[in-house]
Amino acid sequence: DFMIDFFDGEYAFLSNFYDSPITYEGINYPTVEHAFQAAKSMDSSVRKTIANMDTPGKAKRAGRKVELRSDWETVKFDVMKELVTLKFQIPELREKLKATGDAELIEGNTWKDTCWGVCNGKGSNNLGKILMEVRKTI
Repeated sequence: DFMIDFFDGEYAFLSNFYDSPITYEGINYPTVEHAFQAAKSMDSSVRKTIANMDTPGKAKRAGRKVELRSDWETVKFDVMKELVTLKFQIPELREKLKATGDAELIEGNTWKDTCWGVCNGKGSNNLGKILMEVRKTI
């Protein structure tokens, strides 16, 4: 079976850091990463600040410092699915996702993220699973 196990190069578009302007709960974000980090807070000024950050890396770092909404651990998977679904409504990205066929999508990483991806063979690959779910609905 064909497997895509790093979201870089030809497959960089699968990354949440990839340019994909989306609108979530009334705010425009340049990437899924920006929107996901902002969604950790219920404060719209915090969300707008994160939305306006130059890079997804800065948004990710800012997301580590926000006061987490009380239901975050419960809702984070649904939020991610909603954001990834929005991203792949962009026609060009939709086609690229479709073109991955039935390849297994694994967010391989070196930054020890075992919730959303897989590092050193360990991880639950939730982002990969969401991408494959979204691909199925396309």
